[in-house]
Amino acid sequence: MPPPPAHLEPATKVWWVQILTDFPIEQHQLQTLQAAGESWDRSQQAREALAKHGLTYVDGKGMVRARPEVAIERDSRISYLRCMRELEFDNVEPPVTGSMPWADLD
Repeated sequence: MPPPPAHLEPATKVWWVQILTDFPIEQHQLQTLQAAGESWDRSQQAREALAKHGLTYVDGKGMVRARPEVAIERDSRISYLRCMRELEFDNVEPPVTGSMPWADLD
């Protein structure tokens, strides 16, 4: 089993190992799995920045603008979902990072 890429977040590394333990992954699919992990990490980084700084800012002309992290989160989430669809992992949970907003939906 190839080790998780060193730059992934700790929870994503655990997720990587779990995926490779539970599913038969072909060598050519490892890049897609890595892209999924990277995309998830990036979306979580953007969420953390948005939680800290808010969704908008006022630019130098006094206009309210969306923070760049809004697009980063959106694009990274789409990338993660596309990778998971490509791998046919429709029922695989994402890495557990912090609180999961859907955990309280029961």
